[in-house]
Amino acid sequence: MAGYVGKAITRVDGRAKVTGAAAYTADTQLPGLCHAVLVTSDRAGGRLTGLETQAAEQAPGVLAVLTYRNARPGGVATLTNALGKFFARAVMPGDAFLVLADDQVRYAGQPIAVVVAETLEKARWAASLVEVRLAGGDVEVELAKHLDEQFSPGKVQDEPADSGRGEVEAALRAAAHKVDVVYTTAAQAHNPMEPHATIAAFDGAKLTLYDATQYVYGVKQVLSAQLGKLPGSVRVISRFVGGAFGSKGLAWPHVPVTAMAAQHVGRPVKLVVERRHMFGFIGFRPETRQHLQLGAAKDGKLVAIAHHGVSQTSRIGEWTEPVGKSTGMLYSCPNVAVTHRLVRLDTQTPTFQRAPGEAPGSLALECALDELAYAAGIDPLELRLTNYASRDEGKDLPFSSKALRACYVQGAERFGWDKRPKSVGQWRVGHRLVGWGMATATYPAMRSGATARVRLQADGSALVQIATHDLGTGTYTILTQMAADALGLPMGRVRTEIGDTDYPYAPVAGGSQSAASCSIPVHEAGHAVRRQLIALAIKDPASPLHGLPADQVDAAEGHLTARGDATRTDTHEAVLARAGRKELEAEHETKPDDVDKRFSCHAWGAQFAEVQVDPDLGMVRVTRMVGAFAGGRVLNLTTARSQLMGGMVMGIGAALLEEVVRDPLQGRVLNGSLEGYMVPVNADVPEIEVIFVAEADEHVNPLGIKGLGELGIVGAGAAIANAVFHATGKRMRDFPLTVDKLL
Repeated sequence: MAGYVGKAITRVDGRAKVTGAAAYTADTQLPGLCHAVLVTSDRAGGRLTGLETQAAEQAPGVLAVLTYRNARPGGVATLTNALGKFFARAVMPGDAFLVLADDQVRYAGQPIAVVVAETLEKARWAASLVEVRLAGGDVEVELAKHLDEQFSPGKVQDEPADSGRGEVEAALRAAAHKVDVVYTTAAQAHNPMEPHATIAAFDGAKLTLYDATQYVYGVKQVLSAQLGKLPGSVRVISRFVGGAFGSKGLAWPHVPVTAMAAQHVGRPVKLVVERRHMFGFIGFRPETRQHLQLGAAKDGKLVAIAHHGVSQTSRIGEWTEPVGKSTGMLYSCPNVAVTHRLVRLDTQTPTFQRAPGEAPGSLALECALDELAYAAGIDPLELRLTNYASRDEGKDLPFSSKALRACYVQGAERFGWDKRPKSVGQWRVGHRLVGWGMATATYPAMRSGATARVRLQADGSALVQIATHDLGTGTYTILTQMAADALGLPMGRVRTEIGDTDYPYAPVAGGSQSAASCSIPVHEAGHAVRRQLIALAIKDPASPLHGLPADQVDAAEGHLTARGDATRTDTHEAVLARAGRKELEAEHETKPDDVDKRFSCHAWGAQFAEVQVDPDLGMVRVTRMVGAFAGGRVLNLTTARSQLMGGMVMGIGAALLEEVVRDPLQGRVLNGSLEGYMVPVNADVPEIEVIFVAEADEHVNPLGIKGLGELGIVGAGAAIANAVFHATGKRMRDFPLTVDKLL
């Protein structure tokens, strides 16, 4: 496909964002809008013995104070019956099922009241007047103390929690080189630039909900069930999303609370989640404990891998961090065992966070593999090449495509890996120790069903509508590129509208699936309109294209042109005008085929990192990163590069900075702010180079798109940790690798 697709195109929504014209959820203004502020628990475990709201109710400008006494939550049973068990769990955690449901306090940060007032300031003041008394119970928030309570979830993301092949224990006993290690990763909080926000407005029985969400159709179904409404009476809108990374894929407690508040006061209600509440009732990446056992022959060939993962979940919901998702297929090995276990703690329910499973799983697996390389005396890159898997041995399927070897080669060449000193702790620049590390990246290539509507209008412009989302990923831009090429229009004459349940269905914007899921129906609907236009032209005696076979007419830059004869041309708008047509329209629905039964579909990458470590202060600086990635067909070089770089930056956070710290006595988060919770800032981010490795995949989907949003974080943290070992000779297995651990 010639044209815009595959090029480096500036974001079509960029100007609107930098000028303030892009209206995010909290920017929405409605007549009669009032404001809601949540009152939350400051500890976990216990029961409300006192909840005094009279002072708040009598405060100036207060319209209502809702608690479990006067709210209308749907309840777990109601919602599960209405939505189906899996769908309910997928789009609405137990935290939201039970919001304002009873007098039980299950976790610190749980909403226990909501104050609605004429202004935000009045709502905040009144919320401070609500008096809460708790009868405390035992609080358990430390995973390490409850490992004996672990249980199997049975299934993880619709796959068995345990998987494997061969005889692992026997192979480990016979292995020439062995590694038996435990890695831990800290809980990580969600902190996109835009906190969550919801506005609910009723017009009679019809509810319009403006929500900062990754899944308008999911929120629509949840609210319909919880409020007892027909789905047709609920509309959800989310035009712009200021970052999400998985946190906005579900409907958290503030969503139904806002709708209930609006229903109660009979006016539109806005609730903007405060930054401190992002650590309270919004889901997080859970803490994990991962036991890795690796065995290899003398030549470094893997003979056994055992990966046993334990992660935390809540008392009221069930979420498994699938740390072993990639272990069974990433390397060639005849004997593999993977297990996943959970421990219930007194926290909110964990959730998706960029590359759930693969990101923390790669921290452990790729560092353990690095340990094996040193134990066997083999270069870490050479060890990975020695164990290169030519097919998915876990599923016993061929890969739809796999350019990982090229990622290794190109990334290593650009990084200069062949110049790496073999000895550890010996390389210095001035006073600082220098180290190099590398790791493998992989993420599944997924696609869900979606429908797009494309309309060519009388003035020669086009409109694209689909209910997907742009989380900052570039969705507006790639769909505009796709439609422009399909219709043969300049990009400036295509307008893309997304994020509205009045538009055709799209799946959750997660799992790196939006490009593959949504570009294809836009492509097909655009081509359907193009065929209609060509048919009108070749049947029209007044058209220069009259009588030509349809396959001999090209479309580009707003013109239809005879192939091989540029003098025979007609404009889109002229064809429509002569035909007396105001518009041409097509909708196209795509559904995934059975490709996952015939092939194992993944995107690939190789991560390389350089660090400098101050041996006296224990401070680590990442000074250089190179990532080589094979993600199928790249639709936009600019936005794809940004996504991969962003993932690599988040890898710095996972390796060195990010850690949720909870008070073990009361369960509350002690560093619940961007002052206390460390994320990478400009000073932490080095020169980052992204290499796109060419990869054509004729099997994964009709356009060969794999998705890149989550691939960049996988392996990034492990490459940094492996570089720290190379620099210092100290192998640390508890993430993040903070100064105290280095010292």
